[in-house]
Amino acid sequence: MVAYGTRSSPTDTDSGEAAGYFRFARMTDNSKLKVLIVAPNASARMGGEAFLPLKYFQILRQHGHPAKLIAHSRNREELTTALPDDADHIYYIDDSRYHRAVWRVGKGLPEAVRTPLIGNLINQINEAFQKRLIRDLVSQGQVDLIHQPIPVSPRAPSRIHGFGVPVVIGPMNGNMSYPKGYEDYESRMSRLFVPAARTLGLLANLLIPGKRRADVLLVANERTRTGLPVPNRNWAITLVENGVDLSVWSNEVQSRLPSKPGKLKLVFMGRMIPLKGLDFSIEAVRLAREGGANVTLDILGDGPTRPALEAQAAQTGLGDHVRFLGFRSQSECADVLRMSDALILNSLRECGGAVVLEAMSMGRPVIAADWGGPADYIDPSCGILVPPAPRHDFSIRLAQSISQLANNPMKRQTMGEAGIRKIREEFDWQKKIEQILQIYRDALNRRS
Repeated sequence: MVAYGTRSSPTDTDSGEAAGYFRFARMTDNSKLKVLIVAPNASARMGGEAFLPLKYFQILRQHGHPAKLIAHSRNREELTTALPDDADHIYYIDDSRYHRAVWRVGKGLPEAVRTPLIGNLINQINEAFQKRLIRDLVSQGQVDLIHQPIPVSPRAPSRIHGFGVPVVIGPMNGNMSYPKGYEDYESRMSRLFVPAARTLGLLANLLIPGKRRADVLLVANERTRTGLPVPNRNWAITLVENGVDLSVWSNEVQSRLPSKPGKLKLVFMGRMIPLKGLDFSIEAVRLAREGGANVTLDILGDGPTRPALEAQAAQTGLGDHVRFLGFRSQSECADVLRMSDALILNSLRECGGAVVLEAMSMGRPVIAADWGGPADYIDPSCGILVPPAPRHDFSIRLAQSISQLANNPMKRQTMGEAGIRKIREEFDWQKKIEQILQIYRDALNRRS
């Protein structure tokens, strides 16, 4: 199912689209596509959604497609260092007086309002400046198609339209809430503002119609599809936003033998923020150890809740069994994961969860909350999904899952092998790029 946009002929397009409507030759599988990736950020250091545009750009160029990238200048140092051979194909938007003015206003707002409202306003300013660059590149014949992978929020409005070339937006992923019983994880202000913001998002997309006019909309799941601000949501294509780079996350190097029965080495990778539910993970480790399992937990990452979590581990007697390793590079995280038996990620509001796929690619089973993104990736063959509700015994259910893996090395091995197969069949970035290339070609051929 494809999102063709709301207009079907060049007679009702704006002038930029009408001028370029018939300029395309039919694309074949061997055609080299001039794709322009447009994003507010493209970064491996920032993680999260910022990684997606960078990966599209890298792999397209590795496949010989003359891709270009527009991002914010805050990414310049990282990208120039990491991709010196591609530096001439990356363009940057600098902060303007408009960025700074909006940021100053935002500093005085509550966080629940500041993050979605100011973030969206700044992104609109970015896109206004990006449009000037896009027009120049299109007029020079350097762009066949525009792809805007982020923001992943389905209701974030887009100004990327009207250039006479097809536009692909997504994959988007969002429209999430906390499980029942976890309402206190959102402030009162957030509980009031989020529904209003989603309604405002629908109105904003009427005024800023990039998503309504896009040639293709991509969504990660049905939950996101229901949040799209377009008349016919069923036209969107389902494509999971995350993938795995098997050159980094591979099980080819086995650095250790699996732990013996009764012993389990867990790892967590991610930011230390409340929604990750790490306090439940630490309590589950305590309960599993109390039940006789020799369980340890390595925590990779950093964040504002780290002091409280370190105190929790120390106060519950887990100081020697829960290690806080801080922020590490991708390759270092992969090395730690190779030395572990399983990943735990019981997040309470995780739209995606790329670390789940990375663990599966290395043959590690995953224990995760049966909520949001991880539930889209994991099935009983490769991991254990634990319902987060009811809240009062969530840690107990997590501990039972931990003990189940600790006491059954054969189950861990079987799950790990199933995870590897699933990644190679469904989530390998190299295969994903084949899918996206076909989507590009279909969009171009419809225009031709």
